[in-house]
Amino acid sequence: MIRIGCLLILASSAWAQRVTFDSAKTGAVPPDWTVAMTHEGGAPKWEIVSDPSAPSKPNVLAQTSTDNTSGRFPLAIYEKASFTNGSLTVRFKAISGERDQAAGLVWRYKDPDNYYIARANALEDNVVLYKVEGGKRLSLEPKDTPSKTYGVKHKVPKQAWSTLKVSFDGPRFEVFFDGARIMEVEDKTFTAPGKTGFWTKADSVTYFDDFQIEKKN
Repeated sequence: MIRIGCLLILASSAWAQRVTFDSAKTGAVPPDWTVAMTHEGGAPKWEIVSDPSAPSKPNVLAQTSTDNTSGRFPLAIYEKASFTNGSLTVRFKAISGERDQAAGLVWRYKDPDNYYIARANALEDNVVLYKVEGGKRLSLEPKDTPSKTYGVKHKVPKQAWSTLKVSFDGPRFEVFFDGARIMEVEDKTFTAPGKTGFWTKADSVTYFDDFQIEKKN
């Protein structure tokens, strides 16, 4: 079983949950998670691995396949949280990747072709918010920047744990990196409740741990 902490806040108006992977079986996909992929390429491989540096020891959820197809986006979707407004926070570590070293948070996920994603890339040193609509990934420019601005330049360390957070309330999204707010984006494409989860790209081998979910009604 995954060890899950669940905290009810403000009675019926909101709840929070912390998901770690310390009791899950290594080498397998943890309970309550499903694997998916946007576009074609080699099959993703999500599995529990041990890492002595994990924020919550000893285990993490890792994407370990190394197919370098450029438009290949492995997904790990958490089946027990589907909502419209709230926030997600995760600790991640970019392990390797020649084409990409990416880590992302997914929200309002409908299916592998329709969702929002905020991702950090340790090769490009930037953080970008996208929508995937009908299988097509489109970057959304930060508020108060020129049209078609591609995310925000920001140092994303390799082989080190960082924190990525996104909050979402209606059409307004805010992205934080290591506690600092780095961008705000507005978009009205997906307004219905959806699932949450993790995302990588191409040959990114990425570790995830200490997944925190806050849901607002």
